[in-house]
Amino acid sequence: MPMEPICMAFINYTTPSPMATYTFSKPEHLCLTSEIEALFGAGSSSLSMFPLRATYRTLPYEGHGPRVKVLLSVSKRRLRHAVDRNRAKRQLREAYRLQKLLLWNRLPEGKALHIAFIWLAGQPIDSARVAKRMHALLQQMAERLEKAAQTPAES
Repeated sequence: MPMEPICMAFINYTTPSPMATYTFSKPEHLCLTSEIEALFGAGSSSLSMFPLRATYRTLPYEGHGPRVKVLLSVSKRRLRHAVDRNRAKRQLREAYRLQKLLLWNRLPEGKALHIAFIWLAGQPIDSARVAKRMHALLQQMAERLEKAAQTPAES
């Protein structure tokens, strides 16, 4: 019995489907140098909650691609051993992947978001603590974004 080919040409990133809820696919990764430089330039905001710092920037959503793009950074200066850096990046990916809907569901309409999660700790941290701090950061970020979306409308 021949199998039908699966077409992955169009994926709707605005509202994740129940099947694709807990993924962190390549299009969601922030990779372009120009986008990364813009993220760390003027106009970005930052939140810190040890062992993480989140730097983010809102942009108008152009209707294609994911609305949220994420960069994960673990410095060699903080964690000397590659094993520890890889584990920290894996923990960050997993924590974001499982909790990203906190942010996606509260992101204002017509807005896109670029986020960089930066590891601040000088030693490995257990996954439960990383997930807890990621949850708190995403919650605070969503509240700030909602507040910023309401402020210009009231003026």
